[in-house]
Amino acid sequence: MLHKKVDENLDIDRVFDSPAEDFDVFIRIAREEDIAVARQMAKQLAQEAGFSLADVTKIATAVSELARNIYRYAKQGRIMIKKLLDDREGPYLEIIASDNGPGIAEIDLVMTRGYTTYERSLGIGLSGVKRLMDTFAIYSEVGRGTVVITGKRRRKF
Repeated sequence: MLHKKVDENLDIDRVFDSPAEDFDVFIRIAREEDIAVARQMAKQLAQEAGFSLADVTKIATAVSELARNIYRYAKQGRIMIKKLLDDREGPYLEIIASDNGPGIAEIDLVMTRGYTTYERSLGIGLSGVKRLMDTFAIYSEVGRGTVVITGKRRRKF
């Protein structure tokens, strides 16, 4: 799966201002503690939706990485999660991470496995999120912000 830019006409401000009631989980990220809260809420929603333990862990880890990036680089933003139901595919969790931070100048570089700008990081951030999830799209504009939209389908066993 290749990463892709979200629709060029995506309005970051509109995504950022999405009302909380449109989502099953809505977390404002502004403090380091919010990272753990986002992780726990994503984990709980995935468990309630019947995801396997492995996929619950992947979803929680992806949300944690997205929240950590918001906190580190943008200082504040939002994690929004919606449970969708497709008649053929079953439950699907859509996760939107948005911020009005500095944006990402070189998305391809940031998506390189092991790349980090943070001294105490393993460099799994966005490239790790992409590997953990079924879908991944990113939109970023320098000076305006970043939106990551990712998702996971519940696997059938």
